[in-house]
Amino acid sequence: QVQLVESGGGLVQPGGSLRLSCAASRSIFSFYTMGWYRQAPGKQRELVAGMTSVGSTNYADSVKGRFAISRDITKNTLYLQMNSLKPEDTAVYYCNAIQLPVTNYWGQGTQVTVSS
Repeated sequence: QVQLVESGGGLVQPGGSLRLSCAASRSIFSFYTMGWYRQAPGKQRELVAGMTSVGSTNYADSVKGRFAISRDITKNTLYLQMNSLKPEDTAVYYCNAIQLPVTNYWGQGTQVTVSS
């Protein structure tokens, strides 16, 4: 069983930055894709940023130019650098990993609150 543990969330003022980390219990290179999702109160969970095993990335339109997904294979860790944060970025952020053929792993989530 794979474990994904997120960290780095917190309270930040609008315009501020945070970096989320997702530590995996095994090599992240073995996953087909990894990504960050978020879920705000009363809303559906949505994809924020994703990265394939070969390093291709994709972003939600709402975060393009502000967020950056990256990884450190030696540390089995996925990151999400979030800059120019807005109140509408407030949500619980989840790390996700997909292992072929169809196994989906989720972390427990980390709260990000953007407020003055």
